[in-house]
Amino acid sequence: MSLKLSLPNPPVVLKSSLQTLLKADESENNPLLMSDEQILEQIYSTHVHSDTKFDVNSLFTLVQNTLRRSTHIVDNVVQGSSASVEHVDDTIPPASFTSPLCTLKAINSEMSCKPPGEQIAHKTTLVILNKLSNYDWDAKAVLTLAAFALEYSEFWLLAQHQTTDFLAKSVAVLKRVPALTRPAAVQKHRQAIIEVNNLVKTTLQVIELIFELEKLSTHNTKEVPALVPAIEQLPVDVYWTIITITAIVTQIDILTTESEQKQELSQYGQKINIILSKLRKQVTIIRQQIDEVIFYGRLKKALLSATEIRQVFKLLIFSTADTPQQLFDGATKTTVDISVLNKRNVYFFISTLDITDEEISEVKPVYDATKTNEQYKIVWIPIVEEWNDQLRKKFEILKTKVPWYVVPQFGNKAGIRYIKEEWHFTKKPLVALLSPQGKVDNTDVFQTIHAYGIKAFPFRKVDVERVEKELHWIESVVGGIDGNLLGAIKEQKYIFFYGGHDKEWIQQFTKYVNVIANDTVIKESKIAIELFHVEKENKSLFGNFWTKIESLFVTKGNNTVDEVTQQVQKMLSYKNETGWALLTKGSSVVVSGHGTTILKTVAEFEKWKDTVSKNGFEFSFKVYHEKIVKTTHRCAHLEIPNVTGKLPRTIKCPDCPNTMEIFISYKCCHNG
Repeated sequence: MSLKLSLPNPPVVLKSSLQTLLKADESENNPLLMSDEQILEQIYSTHVHSDTKFDVNSLFTLVQNTLRRSTHIVDNVVQGSSASVEHVDDTIPPASFTSPLCTLKAINSEMSCKPPGEQIAHKTTLVILNKLSNYDWDAKAVLTLAAFALEYSEFWLLAQHQTTDFLAKSVAVLKRVPALTRPAAVQKHRQAIIEVNNLVKTTLQVIELIFELEKLSTHNTKEVPALVPAIEQLPVDVYWTIITITAIVTQIDILTTESEQKQELSQYGQKINIILSKLRKQVTIIRQQIDEVIFYGRLKKALLSATEIRQVFKLLIFSTADTPQQLFDGATKTTVDISVLNKRNVYFFISTLDITDEEISEVKPVYDATKTNEQYKIVWIPIVEEWNDQLRKKFEILKTKVPWYVVPQFGNKAGIRYIKEEWHFTKKPLVALLSPQGKVDNTDVFQTIHAYGIKAFPFRKVDVERVEKELHWIESVVGGIDGNLLGAIKEQKYIFFYGGHDKEWIQQFTKYVNVIANDTVIKESKIAIELFHVEKENKSLFGNFWTKIESLFVTKGNNTVDEVTQQVQKMLSYKNETGWALLTKGSSVVVSGHGTTILKTVAEFEKWKDTVSKNGFEFSFKVYHEKIVKTTHRCAHLEIPNVTGKLPRTIKCPDCPNTMEIFISYKCCHNG
């Protein structure tokens, strides 16, 4: 009796394991199966730091000279032609240039006489990169190409002279030149020779772009953002040029030894052509951005020295002299020359095409005022980064809604950048006032319109200062919202403005204030108290109230910090609170407070009402409220509105002498 064990077939298990290991090795070392990230991970370990300096410019010049002439000779050999390349303008390097010959020979020794295969080419490339670890990335590419050019150019130079020079013929035999240049060999290997030569030309073009990219990389990446992805990808691009050169050398070795082996070049050709196309686009965009930086610098300088409004308009709006310098007149629906702006104060009404009918209507009172004052004109400048047919149609519709002048199609990138950086335009409409001499008088006109209305016309800085003195900020906020309140303000009544998103707080506050208003002590003291609820449910009321507060914040935010500025900032800090209240006597602020402290003050009226007869309602309320504030700790929070205009770098806390910490707040209201 024999016992048989049921076991897996050992050869099958071993074969399966071996295949798995081979596949893993192939995936790890085959660049055609590796991602850019995997290649980067391997080649970065070969790059120590760039401290080896030499005249890479002169070396590259020689490489270009030799390869351009060499590839031309190859084309002649393949075509059976004898066309010369005398028209090629060779640049001669300086006499002081010394070739890094030993380095070139060392690179050649690594590339030559290697069997074909992607894994071998990859390992050879890593060895070369290790040898060149102390060089810049562009220098690594140039040195490898130079090592190749040394051999390739010598090979085809010998091919050209072997029939007329005995020494050349002897050296050519040693170099196996006849094996590839005899008519029969040329006929046999025609396609392979053409493929090699074309790939040499393409690789040279890639390295030329890499070399140029390195020169362009001296510019500031903040001003030339296209440099960032190009520079980040540079090591991988250099890797592919070196491995392509390595594969070319292997293919030439195979052809000259008439080996049965084959080096596949088509995949390298595809990769190097993709890189060439990408680099061309990148370099083109980088050059454009650099040109824009240069032009922008000139524009800023020219605008500083401008002395006339039309000159500013030409520089800012019309990028070239060929651009028709005309405007569309919304009133007459005709085209006019920009000379209509001569010796005029001009409002630059700037917006995107997302401007609303409401925002346009806010500017119409200003336009109406300009009709009776010829010294002022309005021009709409639509900001569009890239025009297309859809945006042009939208613009044509919007154009019919404005009765003032319109720039037909604004596309000066430097001008758009200037408006964004110098006038702080974002997405919200901006109105900047420029004098007849082209000097900016006010870039916050739109906010001034919100804050003070037409009373501040013509919205020069002196007009804003004037209206601030004439009109208290309380009047400017409520004047356009509720006309009845202006009467109460003039009668010097006490007014509680209050609001918040907690309905229970609103109900309690209203109840306690009504109790106070109807109290015997208050009535005997002939104190009149009004309530004004800024209802969140009333979108028009709520929106207008806070829009005016925000506009006041922007218009006053850049001025010297004063009592009014502090009051406005304090109000803005209450916008999203559960509850808040502002007590005024007429247009004078008595006290403003957060829901917690202000509610406790009105709720505990019985504790302080006896002081009203002696000290007055205003003083009594303020003293008791301050007492509660001292025992209540809460952080002051300002949510800065996303409005056009330069916001202050620092803000003093409205509740204490400290400077407020800076936080960024993001918000989405799910509109649309």
